[in-house]
Amino acid sequence: MAVHRVAATPETVRWGVFDAAIPPVVTIASGDTVVLECVSGSPETLPPPGSGMVVPPALHAIHARVPRGPGHIITGPVAVIGAEPGDMLEVKIEKIEFGADWGFCGFGPLRGTLPEDFPERFLTHMPVDRDRRVCRMSYGVELELAPFFGVMGVAPPAHYGTISTVQPREHGGNLDNKEIGEGSTLFLPVLAKGALFSAGDGHGVQGDGEVCINALEMCLTGTFTLTLHKQAGATPLLAYPRGETATHYISMGMHEDLDQAMKQALREMIAFITSRSNLSRQEAYQFCSLAVDFHVTQTVNGEKGVHGMLKKGLLF
Repeated sequence: MAVHRVAATPETVRWGVFDAAIPPVVTIASGDTVVLECVSGSPETLPPPGSGMVVPPALHAIHARVPRGPGHIITGPVAVIGAEPGDMLEVKIEKIEFGADWGFCGFGPLRGTLPEDFPERFLTHMPVDRDRRVCRMSYGVELELAPFFGVMGVAPPAHYGTISTVQPREHGGNLDNKEIGEGSTLFLPVLAKGALFSAGDGHGVQGDGEVCINALEMCLTGTFTLTLHKQAGATPLLAYPRGETATHYISMGMHEDLDQAMKQALREMIAFITSRSNLSRQEAYQFCSLAVDFHVTQTVNGEKGVHGMLKKGLLF
């Protein structure tokens, strides 16, 4: 299968939006691999001169030439030949590489999980040791890095028009799910012709919840293998994003109400279990209470997230 590489340039990224009308930057066949260079950070989040932290030239060029939207800088979209609404796109994350020797984390007024407690602006730049795979906090603590892409998604349905990258929805987008890292697989419903996959919002490390609004935001390069699964009959293959790691199956739910996000993640897991086993809905519901772990993915994107984790080998 072919390997395609897309550098981050003003021509291959967009700032803050998903839209089915955006033309692809590359078109690939199902089973091909695409390497997407992704950059992160607005001008006000760049490290100060003299810090020793190197800003990729592509980021300066993007700031100068790409219209700024409401969310993240994302690379793509990548069209997959033959993809149509109702199909499913399998996104295998083959490799994640660090694209810079620094990252940042901060918050500001009216944002985060506790905006009423933290109305001020606060921003920290953290050096990254790529060889040791750690970042160092200003107060001396080192954190082991576990990189992943906060934003991975296909185009939303055409009738949505232009939507922000901030809120995750059925197309994926700003999932901020730390489990979906190198070696894992993300399954997305195809909602527009070509699927139109994009990625960005690199995270060096993040806790579940992502409470202050940011993870360790940084530049990452991802290697993705995209495989198309064609719809058979009138029922779409997948209604909502789903994940898989070497050890777990992952369901997801997103809603502005965290209770509703939990209910959706639970319903998605029940549906997954019944589709793969002989368990009844009642038995699957019961099994979720006994053996599935549900985590708060993030509480800062408007549409909050919950994900359920089913350990492999328990049922199938």
